[in-house]
Amino acid sequence: MHILAISGSLREASINSALCRAAARLAPPALRVSVYGGLGGLPLFNPDLEAVAPPAVQAFRAAVGEADALLIASPEYAHGISGPMKNALDWLVGFEGTVGKPIALFNTSPRAHHAYESLREVLQTMSTGIVAGASPAIPLLGACITERAMLESPEVSRAIRSALEALAVHVAGSGASGPVFPLA
Repeated sequence: MHILAISGSLREASINSALCRAAARLAPPALRVSVYGGLGGLPLFNPDLEAVAPPAVQAFRAAVGEADALLIASPEYAHGISGPMKNALDWLVGFEGTVGKPIALFNTSPRAHHAYESLREVLQTMSTGIVAGASPAIPLLGACITERAMLESPEVSRAIRSALEALAVHVAGSGASGPVFPLA
């Protein structure tokens, strides 16, 4: 089973990117979690280019389409979705490969709930299926902000593994193109 992890941050020291990398390393043997690294290379969304999407968009859509599920971790900027994440999602709105796609939506800063709720709304509008049991709030502020710290923290690594297992159970039970589950 393949899960594509997407961080909404372009920062080298991003907590969300570190979480995606930690998830890739903590995945059980039956799961392959790959971290998408091309978000910064996507051109700004332009509906005029949808008919013949730029190569970076084609590659992104192919990666999303080939994945059985997505793991999304994105920061909040000024009470909103990060620009790179919103741009990426805009390129996926008209892409059939996202319809019914199971999503694990990680929140690394529960006090930053505005972007998280906005992401949920956008993903619901796109007809994806956010898997509640695979969408934890994991407070990663303070000392646990690096991939290594996340891997070494029993609480954090347990939360990541639990979310991945819930996502895998959901995908196995419903199929990657299974029904869309309403947001709770």
